Amino acid sequence: MAGFNRVIMMGNLTRDPQLTYTPSQTPVVEFGLATSRKWKGQDGTGREDVCFVDCRAYGKTAETISKHFQKGKTILVEGRLTFDQWETPDGQKRNKHRIFVENFTFIGDGQKQTPEPKQAEQKPSDEFMPDADDDPNSIPF
Repeated sequence: MAGFNRVIMMGNLTRDPQLTYTPSQTPVVEFGLATSRKWKGQDGTGREDVCFVDCRAYGKTAETISKHFQKGKTILVEGRLTFDQWETPDGQKRNKHRIFVENFTFIGDGQKQTPEPKQAEQKPSDEFMPDADDDPNSIPF
Protein backbone atom coordinates (compact mmCIF):
# COMPACT_ATOMS: atom_id res chain seq x y z
CA MET A 1 0.00 0.00 0.00
CA ALA A 2 1.43 3.37 -1.00
CA GLY A 3 0.95 6.38 1.22
CA PHE A 4 1.50 10.09 1.32
CA ASN A 5 1.72 12.11 4.53
CA ARG A 6 2.20 15.86 4.07
CA VAL A 7 0.59 18.62 6.12
CA ILE A 8 0.73 22.36 5.46
CA MET A 9 -0.96 24.67 7.97
CA MET A 10 -0.85 28.36 8.71
CA GLY A 11 -2.10 29.78 11.96
CA ASN A 12 -1.22 31.48 15.21
CA LEU A 13 0.74 30.01 18.09
CA THR A 14 -1.58 29.25 21.02
CA ARG A 15 1.28 29.31 23.55
CA ASP A 16 4.95 30.23 23.68
CA PRO A 17 7.23 27.55 22.20
CA GLN A 18 8.73 25.25 24.84
CA LEU A 19 12.35 24.33 24.05
CA THR A 20 13.82 21.21 25.68
CA TYR A 21 16.70 18.87 24.89
CA THR A 22 16.83 15.11 24.49
CA PRO A 23 19.41 13.18 26.55
CA SER A 24 21.73 13.38 23.52
CA GLN A 25 21.29 17.21 23.54
CA THR A 26 19.12 17.42 20.42
CA PRO A 27 16.90 20.54 20.65
CA VAL A 28 13.14 19.85 20.64
CA VAL A 29 10.45 22.52 20.53
CA GLU A 30 6.74 22.05 21.08
CA PHE A 31 4.01 24.59 20.45
CA GLY A 32 0.32 24.78 19.71
CA LEU A 33 -1.12 26.09 16.46
CA ALA A 34 -4.65 27.40 15.89
CA THR A 35 -6.16 27.93 12.47
CA SER A 36 -9.70 29.03 11.70
CA ARG A 37 -12.19 29.01 8.89
CA LYS A 38 -15.05 31.52 8.64
CA TRP A 39 -18.23 31.11 6.64
CA LYS A 40 -21.90 32.03 6.61
CA GLY A 41 -24.45 29.43 7.60
CA GLN A 42 -27.67 28.75 5.68
CA ASP A 43 -29.44 31.22 7.95
CA GLY A 44 -26.89 33.92 7.04
CA THR A 45 -25.20 34.10 10.42
CA GLY A 46 -21.44 34.17 10.59
CA ARG A 47 -19.79 30.93 11.68
CA GLU A 48 -16.24 30.04 12.61
CA ASP A 49 -14.49 26.70 13.01
CA VAL A 50 -11.19 26.65 14.90
CA CYS A 51 -8.73 23.76 14.67
CA PHE A 52 -6.05 23.35 17.35
CA VAL A 53 -2.99 21.21 16.58
CA ASP A 54 0.15 20.44 18.58
CA CYS A 55 3.46 20.72 16.73
CA ARG A 56 6.98 19.44 17.38
CA ALA A 57 10.29 20.27 15.65
CA TYR A 58 13.88 19.13 16.19
CA GLY A 59 17.39 20.49 15.71
CA LYS A 60 18.12 23.90 14.20
CA THR A 61 14.44 24.27 13.26
CA ALA A 62 13.50 23.88 16.95
CA GLU A 63 16.04 26.48 18.05
CA THR A 64 14.93 29.00 15.42
CA ILE A 65 11.22 28.63 16.23
CA SER A 66 11.95 28.96 19.95
CA LYS A 67 14.02 32.11 19.40
CA HIS A 68 11.74 33.99 16.98
CA PHE A 69 8.16 33.00 17.83
CA GLN A 70 5.84 33.55 20.75
CA LYS A 71 2.14 33.15 21.53
CA GLY A 72 -0.06 34.90 18.94
CA LYS A 73 2.56 35.08 16.17
CA THR A 74 1.61 33.65 12.77
CA ILE A 75 3.59 30.77 11.27
CA LEU A 76 3.22 28.46 8.28
CA VAL A 77 4.39 24.92 9.00
CA GLU A 78 5.00 22.00 6.68
CA GLY A 79 5.61 18.47 7.83
CA ARG A 80 3.93 15.16 8.46
CA LEU A 81 1.15 14.05 10.73
CA THR A 82 2.12 11.69 13.56
CA PHE A 83 -0.03 9.81 16.07
CA ASP A 84 1.09 9.62 19.70
CA GLN A 85 -0.31 7.10 22.20
CA TRP A 86 0.42 6.84 25.92
CA GLU A 87 -1.02 5.72 29.21
CA THR A 88 -1.50 8.10 32.15
CA PRO A 89 -0.20 7.16 35.59
CA ASP A 90 -3.77 6.23 36.60
CA GLY A 91 -4.05 3.78 33.67
CA GLN A 92 -6.10 5.84 31.19
CA LYS A 93 -5.14 5.48 27.53
CA ARG A 94 -4.58 8.76 25.68
CA ASN A 95 -3.73 9.67 22.10
CA LYS A 96 -3.45 12.67 19.81
CA HIS A 97 -2.28 13.72 16.39
CA ARG A 98 0.68 16.07 16.09
CA ILE A 99 2.50 17.80 13.23
CA PHE A 100 6.17 16.82 12.96
CA VAL A 101 7.46 20.14 11.57
CA GLU A 102 10.07 19.78 8.83
CA ASN A 103 9.92 23.29 7.33
CA PHE A 104 8.35 26.59 8.35
CA THR A 105 7.89 30.10 7.04
CA PHE A 106 7.94 33.40 8.88
CA ILE A 107 4.71 35.08 7.84
CA GLY A 108 5.29 38.74 7.06
CA ASP A 109 8.92 38.65 5.93
CA GLY A 110 8.65 35.74 3.46
CA GLN A 111 11.81 33.88 4.47
CA LYS A 112 11.32 30.12 4.28
CA GLN A 113 13.40 28.21 6.81
CA THR A 114 14.64 24.76 5.80
CA PRO A 115 17.18 22.96 7.98
CA GLU A 116 20.53 22.17 6.35
CA PRO A 117 21.41 19.45 5.80
CA LYS A 118 17.78 18.47 5.49
CA GLN A 119 18.18 14.74 6.16
CA ALA A 120 20.17 15.21 9.36
CA GLU A 121 17.66 17.63 10.90
CA GLN A 122 14.50 15.69 10.03
CA LYS A 123 15.47 12.58 11.97
CA PRO A 124 15.00 12.59 15.72
CA SER A 125 17.80 11.15 17.82
CA ASP A 126 18.17 7.42 18.52
CA GLU A 127 16.02 7.44 21.65
CA PHE A 128 12.98 7.86 19.39
CA MET A 129 13.90 4.98 17.08
CA PRO A 130 12.71 1.36 17.43
CA ASP A 131 14.85 -1.11 19.36
CA ALA A 132 17.58 -2.93 17.44
CA ASP A 133 15.76 -6.21 18.21
CA ASP A 134 12.79 -5.13 16.08
CA ASP A 135 12.59 -6.76 12.68
CA PRO A 136 13.39 -3.97 10.17
CA ASN A 137 11.38 -5.81 7.51
CA SER A 138 8.18 -6.03 9.54
CA ILE A 139 5.37 -3.56 9.02
CA PRO A 140 3.92 -2.18 12.29
CA PHE A 141 0.29 -2.51 11.21
